[in-house]
Amino acid sequence: MYWALPKRVNKYILKNMNIIITGATKGIGLALVKLFALQGFNVAFCARTVDAVNGLVAELQNKYPTQSFFGQSVDMREKTQVKAFGKEVLAHFKTIDILVNNAGVFLPGAISKEDEDTLETLIETNVYSAYHLTRTILPAMIAQNDGHIFNMCSIASITAYPTGGSYSISKFALLGFSKVLREELKPKNIRVTALLPGATLTPAWGETSLPESRFMAADDIAKIVLNVWNLGKSTVVEEILIRPQLGDI
Repeated sequence: MYWALPKRVNKYILKNMNIIITGATKGIGLALVKLFALQGFNVAFCARTVDAVNGLVAELQNKYPTQSFFGQSVDMREKTQVKAFGKEVLAHFKTIDILVNNAGVFLPGAISKEDEDTLETLIETNVYSAYHLTRTILPAMIAQNDGHIFNMCSIASITAYPTGGSYSISKFALLGFSKVLREELKPKNIRVTALLPGATLTPAWGETSLPESRFMAADDIAKIVLNVWNLGKSTVVEEILIRPQLGDI
């Protein structure tokens, strides 16, 4: 199957399409911001580092002066900050077409050996943040009887491995959240998609000695999100599993 990347077309701007992306200044999140901005979307996003957020807003506004961009520094572990971000986005964009719960943290380890509070850190960042932001945004989507929610899960959502530890627990939980949300929102015309990417070349891998051929590109994951959203309204991709051609690392 060949998925053509849609060209930038004016219909997106005319319809004032709006997207929210969390964890947006690095890796997959940054790739998503840049791709959807190119497509004409207004983009709201968050990340933890103030300078990175402000710099990205300035860069986008300079490049796309007819579009609207809203960025905010948010600690995704903090429920109050996550909910406040969602409310501020709704004050800027009255309708939300896409929500991408992308923010997350990767801390490998064994359950028997990982540091105290590792589970809490990963659950709060990888699961609770998506839960609270989704609940904040959902009333607007329900009112417009339309929307698409993407949850950035992982190969670790379906595969247990020795160094997975609490990271795998959190990603299994995020996939469960996606499945429950999908069932709940079926009659409300809101699509829910769980993405399960394998090794993707992002800053999370640090100074890896592995060749690029062992990884997927963050841009490719962003293109998949755009193509899945671009399907007809009566079609939803519930889960999509994406691996490097050479397999898992």
